[in-house]
Amino acid sequence: MNNAELIVQILKRAGTTYGFGIPSGNVLPLMDAMRLHDLPFVLTAHEGSAGFAADVMGRMTDAPGLGIATLGPGATNLATGVGNAWLDRSPMIAITCNLNTDQLGRRIQMYIDHHQLFAPITKATLPLREGSVAETVIEAVAIAMSEPRGPVHLDLPEDVALAPATESIPEIPVLGRISPADAAAIDAGHEILSAAKRPIALIGSSAMRMANPDLLRSFVQHHGIPFATTTMAKGMIDEDHPLSIGCIERGKRQMQRAFLRKSDLIVGLGYDTIEVEYEAWIGDTPLLQVDIEKADVAPSVQVKGEVTGDLDDALSAFVGAEQCQNDWTDAEIESHRTAFQAALRPNEENFSPHEAIDVVRDMLPVDGILTFDVGAHTHQI
Repeated sequence: MNNAELIVQILKRAGTTYGFGIPSGNVLPLMDAMRLHDLPFVLTAHEGSAGFAADVMGRMTDAPGLGIATLGPGATNLATGVGNAWLDRSPMIAITCNLNTDQLGRRIQMYIDHHQLFAPITKATLPLREGSVAETVIEAVAIAMSEPRGPVHLDLPEDVALAPATESIPEIPVLGRISPADAAAIDAGHEILSAAKRPIALIGSSAMRMANPDLLRSFVQHHGIPFATTTMAKGMIDEDHPLSIGCIERGKRQMQRAFLRKSDLIVGLGYDTIEVEYEAWIGDTPLLQVDIEKADVAPSVQVKGEVTGDLDDALSAFVGAEQCQNDWTDAEIESHRTAFQAALRPNEENFSPHEAIDVVRDMLPVDGILTFDVGAHTHQI
């Protein structure tokens, strides 16, 4: 077994199911190892596409996605997808297959410093060297899968890939969950919520990584709080739920902003400002942030409270706490939801994008999966 095979078998144990990339001479040792150990290599048209595919696999499988590129221009192409994984917090391993170790740092065709390239857009960038390959891959997996998740870059010289492995295949360590929020912060957050008369919950992309996303539904139902979602968190609770007011900052955003500003408290549940910053829409409404990290806000945002720690743990505490009362009525919430959905579907003479999307929505089963490209039509989805 060589080191390339060792890498592949560790990644398989970590849950990686596919690798995406483009072949080249330096990549072949890793591709051969993937073939020998049944880890499929998926050919893409561009290394950037490989990065995006690895990003999405990481999100969907709860295991590190794998993107692979040759040195130099292959690495710079891969960087676009890696950067996306960095911003969207997707667990990913990005492997660049490099020159032999004794050639690194020289002014040789295609060579650039991969570590300087990937350092700003990864959680870590690590060199693979003989004798420490297994521990480095294990470290990379642990970093990628720890919250906040993200990509880790591994640089694999060709001679290291081909060298006989001197390490055994290690067990994948069980990753610890993020620390729970302070009990005093949870109590203070509950007091803030109890005092609010017209709170609205805003569910963001960090909630997508919860171990038990049903806690989101339990939270809004227990306290009777209307909720909206960001684009990425759309569907975490069905939009036909009686407490739903729809998606924010897409189609008819001013209509949504006007309704949000009727509230006296915004409760951010896993809200990540990578989608849209709070100050774009929150106005002077106070914020209670419940998330894995402290709120990233401009000075203009009034942060009234923060519950920072494991999101499942925090929401479990809120669900177990005394029910909070508010002044929202079912009719008020339903009236806005109906008006908002109607505004997204204007009457038109010709067959329109929203009509096509509704046809697809009606035809698909409840658990159907819709894939789509970017564009204005995403405002309707």
